[in-house]
Amino acid sequence: MPVLQSDGHGRCWRWCAGGIETVGSDRLWEEIAFLAYYLHWPLDDLLDLTHAVRQRMTGLISNFNRSVSGG
Repeated sequence: MPVLQSDGHGRCWRWCAGGIETVGSDRLWEEIAFLAYYLHWPLDDLLDLTHAVRQRMTGLISNFNRSVSGG
């Protein structure tokens, strides 16, 4: 049975056959803080990103920082 998926702000916006993907709140806030520090985006915009997008962006920023710092 499909599950109503939330957009992260309490608003439901579509049916998702796989259910809602959840991330531990500590991990979510680590990703959000990391992206906020580097991107200076509003909190709502960061919270609207899917977990996969946040992971990809944090990985790319980390790789960039390592290459710039030489390590």
